Amino acid sequence: MEETSIKSIIGGIAKDHRGQIRFVNDFDMAQVKRFYIIKNTDTELVRGWRAHRIEQRWFYVLSGSFAVDLIQIDDWANASPELPVEKRILTAEEQQVLHVPVGYGTAFQALEPESELLVFADYGIENARKDDYTWPIDYFKHRS
Repeated sequence: MEETSIKSIIGGIAKDHRGQIRFVNDFDMAQVKRFYIIKNTDTELVRGWRAHRIEQRWFYVLSGSFAVDLIQIDDWANASPELPVEKRILTAEEQQVLHVPVGYGTAFQALEPESELLVFADYGIENARKDDYTWPIDYFKHRS
């Protein structure tokens, strides 16, 4: 059964005299086909809106923090600009993976300089051009 709601997968951190290990043991990576890292040029830039109809994503903050805005697309040919926006704040300290299922659009803003966001996807890069829906950053009116 396909998951249709946004979900946080909580991890943790283990520390001792040798250092630390950050983990998210409940993140099942069986579906992951590729990953990439996003690092915005500054904290003013908002990267988005981008949505995927067949691809799901998982997001993990490597360093710093990000504001993530999410929308569930209602009509792929003519999405309503009035869609409700759900805002999440993700930080490296939280040790969590945010799962965004198919059908959602995202916009990201780094909240601290040098923040890095690790993104996992369940389709190879060859599908990227076939499943890439974008809108201007000011298209959805309820963006906070």
